[in-house]
Amino acid sequence: MPRWIPDTSEDEAELLKAAGFASFEELFADIPRRVRMGKLGVGEAKEELDVVQAIDKILDRNKPYSKFSTFLGGRMPVRYIPAAVDAILSRSEFYTSYTPYQPEASQGMLQSLFEFQSLVVELTGMDVANASLYDGATAAGEALLLCRRLHEGHRFLIPASLPWEEKSVLANYAIGHPIRIEEIPFDDRTGRMDLGTVRAAVASGDVFGALADVPNGFGHVDEGVLDLKGILGEIPLAVSADPLALSVLRPPGDWGADVVVGEGQGFGQPPSFGGPLLGLFACRREHVRYAPGRIVGGTKDAEGRRAFTLTLQTREQHIRRSRATSNICTNQSLLALAFVVYASSVGPKGLAELQGRLAEKARTLASALGGIEGLAAPRFDAPYLSEFTVGLSSGSAVDFLRRLRARKVLGGHPLADPRPAHGGRMEGWFLTAATEMTTDKDIQKFAKAARGAVVHHPGGP
Repeated sequence: MPRWIPDTSEDEAELLKAAGFASFEELFADIPRRVRMGKLGVGEAKEELDVVQAIDKILDRNKPYSKFSTFLGGRMPVRYIPAAVDAILSRSEFYTSYTPYQPEASQGMLQSLFEFQSLVVELTGMDVANASLYDGATAAGEALLLCRRLHEGHRFLIPASLPWEEKSVLANYAIGHPIRIEEIPFDDRTGRMDLGTVRAAVASGDVFGALADVPNGFGHVDEGVLDLKGILGEIPLAVSADPLALSVLRPPGDWGADVVVGEGQGFGQPPSFGGPLLGLFACRREHVRYAPGRIVGGTKDAEGRRAFTLTLQTREQHIRRSRATSNICTNQSLLALAFVVYASSVGPKGLAELQGRLAEKARTLASALGGIEGLAAPRFDAPYLSEFTVGLSSGSAVDFLRRLRARKVLGGHPLADPRPAHGGRMEGWFLTAATEMTTDKDIQKFAKAARGAVVHHPGGP
């Protein structure tokens, strides 16, 4: 690709003349001065080498997670990525032909998306999956809208343990609709959602759907979700699930879920700087016409050979806008391919074994942190897999994690909602996780750093 060559002053004068203007000021005269940015402040022009060196200095301020002992979990886990993932994704036939917007995708890309859908169906226990969405939170928002299409009502139930970022996205999806999002409280000892609240809400009427998460936002497996569909009856149930956890847990389709969503970034993609991400979306066959995005189907060509095609594309570019299910007009094809390569490389048995190893490491981590005065690890008396919530006896989790970071430990994610007026009792809680790269030395380092962070914080942890 050629480098960008800036216009000369002669080029600019010629362009202005052709457009019928005497100056740039005249060109932009219609734009009020109060909204103009003015100069960008990038300084005088420099030689290319000087620019590269200046940018390198800025980049040196970045601190990659690989330089820390990392215990990040949640919707963006840090996992080892097999070399096969990058090797296959880097092939030119995928990099140059995956363009997700165009319906005329190559047969190879369509097949990979078909395989992706098949894997998601197998993990979730649902009938059909789409070719992916932008991220897990977006998928949850689309599940809300699907439930609204399936059932009358204005109230949507979500667990209070749901990550605040997902709550924020759901609230945005509800804007413009007569929808009220209501939180289901949790038990302070076990972290389980209060099923009595769900029963009362259903009995009072006007509920069109509910969302559960597996594991929940605290990292724990809430066994109460198995009873949700029995309480909801005909009301649709959406489940937000971790695909790795589904390698060892009963798939949501087995216990009544109508739609299953999730974040697939952990299968073959690093956290990077917070993205890109990969939304998973699967539902029952009878709901497929209400699903968002696009679906790849298998068929036969004129000569009887196996072929693939975009079967459903329920977006406004392809059907009447009033009948479109969503403004989602594309999918994360390349990341979906990474998901396929990762899952295929590790295999179903390997995924289950990986989840087992992470569970063992998480218990070693909990044992090390649980012996530190001022920490409750885990915070809840409930089963967990590879991550769990840690509670501080006093102080802010954000401040505590900042002190850990100064000691080269990324201890986890704070759970409190940072938005104004959204604080609450999670102020001193954070989610921590073990990964396959977590060593005993890393755990010892975390425990030592945590002791130091508690001791050196005036007035408590």
